[in-house]
This record gives sequence, structure tokens and C-alpha cells, in this order.
Amino acid sequence: MSRKRKGLGERHKKILAFLEEYQAENQYPPTIREIGEHTGITSTSVVNYYLDQLERMGLIERDRRISRGVRLKNAARGGNTMRIPILGPIAAGEPIPVPEPGVSYLTDEEADAIEIARSLLPEREQGADLYALEVRGDSMIDAMISDGDIVVMKPAIEARNGEMVAVWLPRDNETTLKYFYKEKDGYRLEPANPMMKPIFISKDEPLEIKGKVVMVIRKMEEPLAA
Repeated sequence: MSRKRKGLGERHKKILAFLEEYQAENQYPPTIREIGEHTGITSTSVVNYYLDQLERMGLIERDRRISRGVRLKNAARGGNTMRIPILGPIAAGEPIPVPEPGVSYLTDEEADAIEIARSLLPEREQGADLYALEVRGDSMIDAMISDGDIVVMKPAIEARNGEMVAVWLPRDNETTLKYFYKEKDGYRLEPANPMMKPIFISKDEPLEIKGKVVMVIRKMEEPLAA
């Protein structure tokens, strides 16, 4: 790391060294607890204290919505990693815009985005114009998708039975994440939650598939407390 480290204590240096080593070996960042375990810091709140200082020094970037949200500012882009824009929540409201084919977000510093290792994605999706949405609600909890999780999507206008898709429903003016099924008289959008009922759409009603789920990034489940 060529950046000057003036004013850094031993713990700062240990954390930076571990971030560099872990990222190089795994192609994605460690969790807060992994940082603490490797550097001998037993309290996650203390780890966060040092990470906050490193962030203020301009040495790292943080996305506190996800568990692996610590990134070195000079981490390599392209190559082994992909920068995927977060377009917003998948919730009631206007349809969420989908990136136009061929648009690159690798150098867009201002976009709200996540950066993940290409190795975590299916090979056929690594060149796709992927985008991400933040899940609102618990309709897909039995599919291991909870409120606050991030779903990585690929643009699509058609789907096969059983695929998990983002669908815009003009009649309700909302976008929803559900399993898609084509039936004799229309379509069924099936939640993965026994407490919720499926949504039935007749053939005469408009329905727009916006994308298919290719990856889920879980939010941090445990509070960052000592």
C-alpha cells in the first residue's frame, strides 16, 4: 500500500494489513467479526471505532448495510471484482429503472453501489448489466431473503416457472419480488412466506418483469455491540 500511514497506531496497521491480505486471497472483504478475531480485538464496537477512524483518514470506504461492507480505497477494480449499482428498494412506488445495456459503472464513484468478487457470480452472469435492489418486507423469508438484504438482478422481460423475479404491477403501482408461475388464466406471484398469500394476475392485466435474481447479499443480522 503506497498511501502514507502517518499517525496510524499498531491496531490501525494490523487492520489495514488484514484487509489487504484477506481481499487479495478471497476477492471480497472480511466481516467485522473476522477483522476482530484476526487482530485480537474481542469487541465489535472497538473494531468499528478503528474502522471509523480509518474511514475518516480516507483509507477505507464502508457500507454499513451489509456485513462485508469494508473496502480499501485503493482496492483494484475491474479484473477480479465488479461494481454493481444499487438502484433503490424493491417496494411500493414507481417502477425501478433498469440500467441500459452496455452501461458501465466501474468508474462511477458517485453511484450507490456494491463491489463483489466476480468469482461469487455464475460465470454466465459476469458480463451482464447487473443491478442491485434493497429488499423491503418479509415475503421471501423462506427463500433466505429478509428485510434489508440486497438482491443482485439481471435485466429480463420474460421468466420461466419457479424463477424469482422483480415484477412491476401497474394495477397496484408497485414493484414486488416473488416466484413467477404462468397459469391457465394468468400468472401467479408466489411469496416464500406461509403467512402471505400469492398474487394472482389475469391475462388481461398488465404485468412487467424487470429482472431475475442471480445473487443475494445478506445484511448483518447481529448488532455491532461489545
